[in-house]
Amino acid sequence: MRKLFIALTALISLQLTAQVEDPTDWTTSVEKISDTEYILITEANIEPGWHVYSQAKGEKDEGPVATEFNFFGTEDFELVGINKETGTYAEYVEIWGMDVYQFANFARFEQKIVLNNPDIKYIAVEAYFMVCDDTQCLPPSPESLIFKLDENVDVVPDDIINAFYDAGEEPIKATGPEASSIKKKGDKHEKKDVDSDEGDEEENKSLWTIFLGCLIAGILTLATPCVFPMIPMTVSFFTKQAGGKLQGILYGVFILLIYVLFSLPFHLFESVSPDIFNEFSTNPWLNIFFFVVFIIFAISFFGAFEITMPNSLINKVDKASNVGGLIGVFFMALTLVLVSFSCTGPVIGAVLGSVLSTDGGATALTAGMAGFGFGLGIPFALFAIFPSWMNSLPKSGGWLNTVKVFLGFLELAFAFKFLSNADLVMQWHWIEREIFIAIWVAVFGALALYLFGKIKLPHDGPDQNISVGRMLLGLCSLVFSLYLLPGIWGAPLKLISGFPPPSTYSESPYGVGYKKASGATAAVELPEHAHFAVHDIVAFDDYEEGLAYAKKVKKPVLIDFTGWACVNCRKMEERVWAEPQILSILKRDIVLVSLYVDEKKALPKEDQYTSDVTQKRIRSVGNKWSDLQISRYQVNAQPYYALVDENGNDLKGVEQIGYTPDVGEYEKWLKEGVKKYK
Repeated sequence: MRKLFIALTALISLQLTAQVEDPTDWTTSVEKISDTEYILITEANIEPGWHVYSQAKGEKDEGPVATEFNFFGTEDFELVGINKETGTYAEYVEIWGMDVYQFANFARFEQKIVLNNPDIKYIAVEAYFMVCDDTQCLPPSPESLIFKLDENVDVVPDDIINAFYDAGEEPIKATGPEASSIKKKGDKHEKKDVDSDEGDEEENKSLWTIFLGCLIAGILTLATPCVFPMIPMTVSFFTKQAGGKLQGILYGVFILLIYVLFSLPFHLFESVSPDIFNEFSTNPWLNIFFFVVFIIFAISFFGAFEITMPNSLINKVDKASNVGGLIGVFFMALTLVLVSFSCTGPVIGAVLGSVLSTDGGATALTAGMAGFGFGLGIPFALFAIFPSWMNSLPKSGGWLNTVKVFLGFLELAFAFKFLSNADLVMQWHWIEREIFIAIWVAVFGALALYLFGKIKLPHDGPDQNISVGRMLLGLCSLVFSLYLLPGIWGAPLKLISGFPPPSTYSESPYGVGYKKASGATAAVELPEHAHFAVHDIVAFDDYEEGLAYAKKVKKPVLIDFTGWACVNCRKMEERVWAEPQILSILKRDIVLVSLYVDEKKALPKEDQYTSDVTQKRIRSVGNKWSDLQISRYQVNAQPYYALVDENGNDLKGVEQIGYTPDVGEYEKWLKEGVKKYK
């Protein structure tokens, strides 16, 4: 029986501890420069899918918890310069509404020091960091690091960091890099990503998406006044020539080749700096430049003026096309490209602008131009092979100008995306969410009026009939405009998620005309020690105070293990808790206790202790709640939710849950807990 008990205990312990995530592995090394100068190197291997965050802090010190390095015993040495980072990159995260500086798979830090005491054998450092994946965040955790300056040094005590703290020594925090020095996602890290095959697959998917999108753009450009009339003229020319089908095929291929050649010089930028395209995408002045260019292109498409290549250049290329043979066919294709520029130029500009907003760089631009050239050129080749298809083409007419104006409205809408990008980076608050959505409502509303014939532009006929296709397209535009309209008053608009500024970048985050309730204006009277949390839910941030109130009102308690910097906690609050059926339960049927595991407020000295589970020193309020979660539920990830009674006992038959974006599933769990309590 004794052996059976030991085996069962070991099995249960293994099962429980398996839930405590530890996705990082930290190692240290020392590089000796001279007898008094050293570089202390820290490396962290991070499991695929997880992120550790940079020492650089986000805007206004918001966002995930930045990594810190605290050095002890600094009377024996001095820190020189910053603690350099390798492997960090910036990526825009919508839930924060800003760039987040992070590591994936691998992190490296280098701190130079100069010794004041040449006899010291080692240096003790505490790294304080946070780690998250796509569904959860772990509480900020300290990691004890020992740098052995003497390889023969005796074993360093495991609790050396606690000994420094207990002695009252205040550590010196290393200085990290500036946020402005960290490049956007796409930088080449010093170590190859563990999941590089997955990354390559995602990159290939992205390139195919760009190719197909630009392919559609090229096909649409065929139906413009500058290109469509060229189809019968060009095809009839080739069909009358000996070997005309082959020449027609080469004509289409050369159009594709010309657009691909246009992208090749951009690869020189990548040879200068692999980050140049990432810098383009975040540069506010370049985004403003694209905004101006798109506005000019839109006005051109509306018929105010034509953007054309110089006639002298077109005439020279046209003369070269008379040479004949392959060279003549190539210059015929180049002539088409130049003559049609007034219609294709704005679309190419859209391709260029959209690709520079991605992480693909010149490769993505080549994929985009190849897609555009394929969509524009290959139809010429197909018509040359199958000239009978020409009979099915519609005749030229006013519909060609309609297509051109339609593209102009799209250019106008996308122009404000570039202005919005610049505004977000510079934090000017010119184009906040409400303004951006209002502009799009106006643009697509005007497009609907144009398609219904209520707005006339310079090149429209006086009595142009409205075709069935044009009417249906106008209805789609009107419906889309009406769909956008509630977004001005706070609707989420999931259909265009990522295009408008985030809800946090808004005049009224709670919707136009609404403000968050305060203790003075809220309809619900605040209990002692409580506060109004998100969506004006009455909440406690202390476990014991929450239980005391639950006893008074006889309701179950929802323990919300959360974090200030937990992205998925915010997603649950914004996308799940905001639903009426969930919100009514949270406000009416339970007592919410939100315990922030990254709360840095220090505990009084007499309340600090060493955890029985992790053996780490519990010094802050966040450490206390994290230790409560680990010791009670053997889980250290957030968000994490538990339903207990007013005495703190888990409700029988109700399991704890983590990140649950399914509203129906979360509602079922809450209702089950309330029912079990009753």
